[in-house]
Amino acid sequence: MKDKTRRGGGRNQAKSDVMSTAGGKSAVGLKQEEDSSFAVKIQGAGLESFELQVHGFWLVQDTLMSLLSRNEVCPRSSLSLSFAGTVLDPLAELQTLKGLKPGAIIRLVEEPYTACSARLHLARVLELLRASGPQDALREGRSPSLLDTLTHVQTTDSSLPNGKSLKRSLSNTKTDSTNQDAAPPEYLLPGSTDRPLMALLPPCTQPEAPSYLRDLCLSCWNPPPGHRKLQGDFLYLSVTTMEGRQFEITCCPKGFFLNRSTEDVFDPRPAQSSPVHHCLTDLLCHVSPAFKTTFTTLKNRPQLPPVEVTPTPYHTMSWLGPPCASRTHKNTFSRLGVDEQAARQTPDWNEELQAARDLPQSSVEERLHRDRAMLQVNSGFVRAVMQGAETVVDGFVEPVNGNPEDPAFLWGGLFMSQGAASAMFGGERGRRAAQRLELKGVQAYSNIEGLEELHTLPTAIVDYRGVRLSAQGLAPGLEGSDQSEENSSASRGLLYGINAGPQESAQRRRLLGLLAHAAKCLSLQRHVVVAPSGLRVPLFTSVDAQGMLGGDGRFYILDVFRSFPADVNFCPDVEADCQTVTGEEEKKECCEKEEEEEEEEKKGGCVKEGWPENYHTNSGLPHTFPHGLCRLRPELVQAFIQHKHYQYTQRVRETMEEKGGFEECATAGDSRATDAVRAACKAVGSVSDIIFEMRLNPNVLSPGVTFPPGESSSLDLQKRLLKEAAAFVITHQIPDFVTHCLENYEAPMDGASLKEALHQRGISLRYLGHVMKAISDSEHKESLRHILRSVVGEIFIRSTRRVFNNFLQGVDVPSLCAAISHFLCCLLVPHFTPTTGGEDTKKKSRRRGRGAGPSESLPWSTLTGPELWNLVCQDTVETYNIPGSLVSGPNHLVEHYGLQKISLLREFCLKTGVQLRLRDYILDNQSKAPIGPDDVLNILPIVKHIYTPTSDASKAYRAAQNAIQKGLLDQAHEHLKEAAYLFGRVCDDLHPEACYCNTLLARVAFLQGKTAEARSVQLKSVVISERVLGFDHPNTILQYTLLGVYMYAGGEMVLAQKCFLRARLLMLTVHGEDHPYTATVDSCLGLMLTGDQSGQFLKSSLRLHTSFYGPTDLHTALSQHLMAQWLCSKGEYRSAMSHEKEALAASTILFGENHAQTSCHKEFLSTITKQAVQVERSLRQAGADSAEQTVECLTPTTDSILEQMVLITGIRKITKSDRYQEYKQKHEELKAAVRKELGLKLPSELAALETAKGGEKSSDKETEHGKEAGDGAENNSGQAAAISANGHEVGPADEDDSDRAASDTGGEIVNGESEHKAGAAANGEVESDKKDGELNGAGTATVSPPVLKCKKTWADIVSNASIVNGTRDKDSAVNGVADGVTVNGTADE
Repeated sequence: MKDKTRRGGGRNQAKSDVMSTAGGKSAVGLKQEEDSSFAVKIQGAGLESFELQVHGFWLVQDTLMSLLSRNEVCPRSSLSLSFAGTVLDPLAELQTLKGLKPGAIIRLVEEPYTACSARLHLARVLELLRASGPQDALREGRSPSLLDTLTHVQTTDSSLPNGKSLKRSLSNTKTDSTNQDAAPPEYLLPGSTDRPLMALLPPCTQPEAPSYLRDLCLSCWNPPPGHRKLQGDFLYLSVTTMEGRQFEITCCPKGFFLNRSTEDVFDPRPAQSSPVHHCLTDLLCHVSPAFKTTFTTLKNRPQLPPVEVTPTPYHTMSWLGPPCASRTHKNTFSRLGVDEQAARQTPDWNEELQAARDLPQSSVEERLHRDRAMLQVNSGFVRAVMQGAETVVDGFVEPVNGNPEDPAFLWGGLFMSQGAASAMFGGERGRRAAQRLELKGVQAYSNIEGLEELHTLPTAIVDYRGVRLSAQGLAPGLEGSDQSEENSSASRGLLYGINAGPQESAQRRRLLGLLAHAAKCLSLQRHVVVAPSGLRVPLFTSVDAQGMLGGDGRFYILDVFRSFPADVNFCPDVEADCQTVTGEEEKKECCEKEEEEEEEEKKGGCVKEGWPENYHTNSGLPHTFPHGLCRLRPELVQAFIQHKHYQYTQRVRETMEEKGGFEECATAGDSRATDAVRAACKAVGSVSDIIFEMRLNPNVLSPGVTFPPGESSSLDLQKRLLKEAAAFVITHQIPDFVTHCLENYEAPMDGASLKEALHQRGISLRYLGHVMKAISDSEHKESLRHILRSVVGEIFIRSTRRVFNNFLQGVDVPSLCAAISHFLCCLLVPHFTPTTGGEDTKKKSRRRGRGAGPSESLPWSTLTGPELWNLVCQDTVETYNIPGSLVSGPNHLVEHYGLQKISLLREFCLKTGVQLRLRDYILDNQSKAPIGPDDVLNILPIVKHIYTPTSDASKAYRAAQNAIQKGLLDQAHEHLKEAAYLFGRVCDDLHPEACYCNTLLARVAFLQGKTAEARSVQLKSVVISERVLGFDHPNTILQYTLLGVYMYAGGEMVLAQKCFLRARLLMLTVHGEDHPYTATVDSCLGLMLTGDQSGQFLKSSLRLHTSFYGPTDLHTALSQHLMAQWLCSKGEYRSAMSHEKEALAASTILFGENHAQTSCHKEFLSTITKQAVQVERSLRQAGADSAEQTVECLTPTTDSILEQMVLITGIRKITKSDRYQEYKQKHEELKAAVRKELGLKLPSELAALETAKGGEKSSDKETEHGKEAGDGAENNSGQAAAISANGHEVGPADEDDSDRAASDTGGEIVNGESEHKAGAAANGEVESDKKDGELNGAGTATVSPPVLKCKKTWADIVSNASIVNGTRDKDSAVNGVADGVTVNGTADE
């Protein structure tokens, strides 16, 4: 059947719009361009004149940086700008220059070099000549971007260069449904168990970098002698051209020239007829025609989008390296010493970070400059930490202290140490926990808004070769430390802490004010502790924290690793200790109270006050943990406070109802309302008895802390709150997580996504054993098997990593590759035992010159598979309190939990930093080691660091999410474009949140009918996800799936199929086939493919949906319908009727008999039945030949398939909630009653009155931002389709069907996750304010097909019922938009 006209302009529109929208300019950015953007002409420096687009708000140095990045100027440096004969100030704004207007001429002026700028110019030339090769990212351990390789289209036009840009090649692609690629490979078909790794990283289509020179190095006569330095010689270079000629070059302030020196004779005089060139490449072009040709080709090559070539702020590891570990070409420029010269510079990281932090924030432009400066400093700090860890652990740096147990190192402006292992905190495990908690504390204090005067040191932790190092910038020293002893202690710097001593000064008062503000933001209680000297010290932080006034005049807070409250579930020993200093009588009372509580516990079976009934019996908590630094996560503290606030409001309401009614007590003005508030505050544990204020003490139940006698009552309250908070994890957060996974088809796929999902609910990973128990005890255990699989795999890998870290400590450096490969074989091969010899090992030993195989003389070589599994099993029991039979062997994990060995290998490498050679590994071969020493390419540092803010971009992103919840897609689109522009200004789009923002922008644009924009923005999202999160990260899988939909919408069928197949390949590698999202990808592939392969994927999707969700789920019903549709296209109407009946039964149970969704299935079933009867009649009349004919009207069109993909992938959500409609009806009834009581006329009455008078006023006027079309609008007025951001729903706030304790009156989405906030509705109903026709928090958009009125498929009706830009016809709501309301939420006239 001929396809319908493609929406959004098709490929032609995509070709014209693809580059215009790629930049993601926001409304603010576009407005600034219109107001202050103009073109100027650039001349000078030996260049041909060209135009440059500038902005009035740019600084002169911004203009210069933009020029230096142009192909016409690169690699020139040491330049300045002049206008009207005057050299411009670099810090001046262009709009302040008099006479500067469009078309003005700005000249480039060549400035003299200094010794430093000459080396910088040399480094810039080398950066240009070191053109990145196709395998460079893998060699450096960075995650590559594969989108260009996967979507590269071969062309027969020889005029097009091989390295053309991704977007140009995609926009020139001409494909249709009849020109699709061959069948998918067998390893991607449903049911296949092959997991080839070679397909994960296909060969790059970009050519290798050409050779420009044979050699370029420092001359043997360098450095210049003293008398030549006095004459201006900086460097002597030696160059060998491709023609074989050798030249000696002198670098001086004016530039570069040839001298007369040779290998044997030193003669620094300029060669005859050798001019001085300001740029080195100009001189090389002058002496070498071959260099000039290749260099011209290099400068004229097509530029890739910046998001593909700009270095990422932070290193994203690739666990797979290139297939060949050796270099394919020599490093021509390794002997110039540029890298070594840069490494000698020692920056002051603390001063750089604090200087960036102190930048002004009064305007948007200033905040963007500040955020970008902080990101650049922090990313440079993290890169230095990675290099420093490798240098320190490899033994190239000597410790600065004499303590072998806690060595400290100074390198590159960093202070690096392992930290002392304290027995009080649990030895080695406690030391690692303290380093991790210190980083979290620094992040928490850095995130507090309005606290710029309180500073923290730049901090990061790095794991390398089994060693964890803590890295910090150098502290500035104490203020006044070099003064005389007569000065007060305050003037000497240490102002706050348990050891600060009694002091009083203006600086201390100012610091205490900052700490009090921080304590309020972090929900920490002010309290008093007893110092070792016996003094009582008031604290706003943990007992370890210290506040100081640095030598730079800034306030710093240090040692914040115990800033968060203790997790009482894992510190029973501390709980038993009495932490207060009491007299004899109080000691007796304390002991008697404990004895009474123990007796009550024995009699009643419950534990002390604060714990739920039978808590210890049901959960086994509290119990001991390997270290003593178990703290609550800040996310849990906030969730617990919200939970307590809900309890507080409920108690206030209940108390008022008992005393005469809520309204009467609230308006009477007597003490009943006050008494109710006081009683509720006391019941929930508020620190104030007149308002709700929940704060926790970080030092309660912490070892080594002593409290004064007067704090007894406060301590009892704090202990009770900590017990309730700890129990809140088990009783609320873990069940909520399980419920979320049960209802969300984009559940966690690997360890990283599981960790993120748990941490968002405040669940620490030490609760993995309890999460596993909750899933195992659930009645939906079978539907949660994919989550159980991820939990078991995470437990196993984390325990394995701890064993691996200890294992590496006994391995010497020459044996690292052999030891790591041996460890992996013991881990993944059942009953693996080391080989003691053999011909193969002897041959390898002779080749290398030393033994590489296991040897009896090496301790690590004696490790066997059973021994390793016993160690891992012991760690799982100690850490996660689960039975040891969980990890009895690799085959046990595969058989009982469905884990894949290749997925375990991937998780192990990502967590330990091991990089393996790219090849296919056969992990089931027990006769031969599957991983050899040659397969281990590298071990990379794993860095955890703080994240700098992107304040304005994040605010715009959240504003867009709020607009989406209200159904205002036009407003959301503008906010998203603004956020994308701001992200580009701060981090060049290379940020996880920028990826989520672009993903949401693409979805909104697609729903508005802007298919070309959606496609181009989604291209950027895929590249960002691959480079920032990882080429095989779960988010990358989601991005490829969405890109496939938008490619299909643009008519690029081949590329869409490649995207879906790529998503399935990654899904199979990361998790396996048994996951709900695999069903989503399979449905898309089933719709795209033809013949039996389409049926294979559709059957797989139906099987997975049925097993995870059951037969009465919306996803299952849709899969049943797709199967019926496919069977109809084959002419198998009886089977199609069977599947459609199942879909009808599910719809009837979910929606009822009279719902539009049910009517749709009834009509389609009726259509199938009639068609079957017609075919049967044709069969009887014309014979068997006619039975093979497929009726054309039942074959889905391209637009029908697109609509079904949109529903399957969640771009438009299928929901079944009627809570909004119920609320809306009650709201209308209540509003009518109120107006009637007040004597006001309803809008309908006013309209009727005006109509009777002959007026023709419209009651459904169009509002400014898509507000609700009148009070009497039909179903779903003012709503837009529910959209999912980064795989998580961004729908109306009241679509949440889960039975939450607090009412869901609003929702925010942070990093693609839905975060619902408890509202003020005490009875759990949704409340909303309706102002000027706008409904805040628009309701559920039920995506259902309309009633069939002709013999077409359900998808045809969906396609005909709406246009992609959201405009509606007279049919029912399909896109989740009411009759007469566009997808933007604007009412039609």
